[in-house]
Amino acid sequence: MATWPRTHIQTGAGPVDAIAPYIISASRSTDIPAFYGDWFMRRLDEGYVTWVNPFNRRPQVVSLANARVIVFWSKNPAPLIPHLEDIAERDIAFYFQFTLNDYEDQDLEPRVPPLERRIATFRQLSEQLGRHRVIWRFDPLILTDQLDVDRLLAKVERVGEALHGCTEKLVFSYADIATYAKVQRNLRAAGVAAREFTPESMHALAAGIAELTHRWGIQAATCGEEIDLRQHGIERNRCVDDQLIMRLRPDDDELRRFIYPPRQGNLLNDDHDQGPPAPTKDPGQREACGCIVSKDIGCYNTCGHLCRYCYANASADVVQRNMALARANPDGESIVP
Repeated sequence: MATWPRTHIQTGAGPVDAIAPYIISASRSTDIPAFYGDWFMRRLDEGYVTWVNPFNRRPQVVSLANARVIVFWSKNPAPLIPHLEDIAERDIAFYFQFTLNDYEDQDLEPRVPPLERRIATFRQLSEQLGRHRVIWRFDPLILTDQLDVDRLLAKVERVGEALHGCTEKLVFSYADIATYAKVQRNLRAAGVAAREFTPESMHALAAGIAELTHRWGIQAATCGEEIDLRQHGIERNRCVDDQLIMRLRPDDDELRRFIYPPRQGNLLNDDHDQGPPAPTKDPGQREACGCIVSKDIGCYNTCGHLCRYCYANASADVVQRNMALARANPDGESIVP
């Protein structure tokens, strides 16, 4: 298992030991582009972030000096767009995992911008960055008393038609309600009668999505799903994607050596006779997750979209309290002090 380089940096509290990762995830835990873009740019200027472990509350200082690639996760990246040129000038490559769902009628995402505005943002990003750097996520697919398989497919089709020519891939997942107590609690509080997927409904949706993506000429892939959908031509995705990362930084040999470490006993990293190199999988993610290793710098309970199905927010009250703390401390080393 490859590990991040370590360094010593100067912080407001004095010199500290820090990790210096090559790949930054910003973020699975909250929507940094939508709500914390200015904070993120200040942290780039300062050269480090303090990340707080959500389980033991221990802080970890993350140097940004080695950052080669940033994976942005967002439902509304529009506020970050004015900063993208600045990021690129720092010789940092980046791409977007852009979740663009159509749940307006169901009020499942009460604080995202209107659908047409999000579609316009997606198209703008694609034109500015290239279609390979804006991945469309319809995530999660969710069944309710108002949404069955056919209605979900109609929603996917509506958005996909509007994004035609603007992306190379659609990534989706199935809402997993039973696994997360927070999700169950938030759905009940919102009066949403959600249902678990069955293998039959998963395959029915996958077949419909495969037909649509074939028509659009894009790939379809699942995020963190154990079910095998290869019969529909749908593979498991790597959202933090070694192939896309090296496509963005093809001449970065140091990054390549980190992503594809030499096999044991093969110090020359000559893998010609051993098949393609295996990337460094992220051990902190679920078994079905194909992501390579990255360092997430986000913070739970800070996303202001307040989506009813969100696993990263405990409650609206907690989120609003934390966002108020973040606004009061815009120069903080972490999102929430």
